[in-house]
Amino acid sequence: MSRFKDCITPQGFAALQAEISQLWEIERPQVVQTVQWAAGNGDRSENGDYIYGKKRLRQIDSRVRYLRKRLENLTVVDPARQANRDQVFFGATVRYQRENGREQTVTIVGKDETEAGLGRISLDSPIGRALMNKAAGDLVGVQTPGGEEELEVMGISYPDHSG
Repeated sequence: MSRFKDCITPQGFAALQAEISQLWEIERPQVVQTVQWAAGNGDRSENGDYIYGKKRLRQIDSRVRYLRKRLENLTVVDPARQANRDQVFFGATVRYQRENGREQTVTIVGKDETEAGLGRISLDSPIGRALMNKAAGDLVGVQTPGGEEELEVMGISYPDHSG
């Protein structure tokens, strides 16, 4: 297991905090208002606004509880502070070449901020694990859905020390 299993970048941490704020301070009060209005309309058993509103409140409360607990268990790691920039560590942006010659660029992040479509892969993914601790020029084997593949690390970068 990776020693960075519960790490997150400062940007990822802020995004989770923003989601809590959006749910708790904006969406939840609006839904509460709708439920109160719907409750005043009589029979609640067939009142769609009331039924959906109560369900949505449970979803919001559940998500907020999950996010608050998750934030307590995360360690914020700022990749801009990485001293050894010649190897792949948490938060590195890595350019690598596949066996077919195609180059790809990925940023290694924690599971809470993974977005494959944006090139943000989990350090626990097969490629993320394979790239960890590697340097430019290293060849790494990785098990892909298509079988074993060799990747060549072409370049490694980290955010600048700003902020």
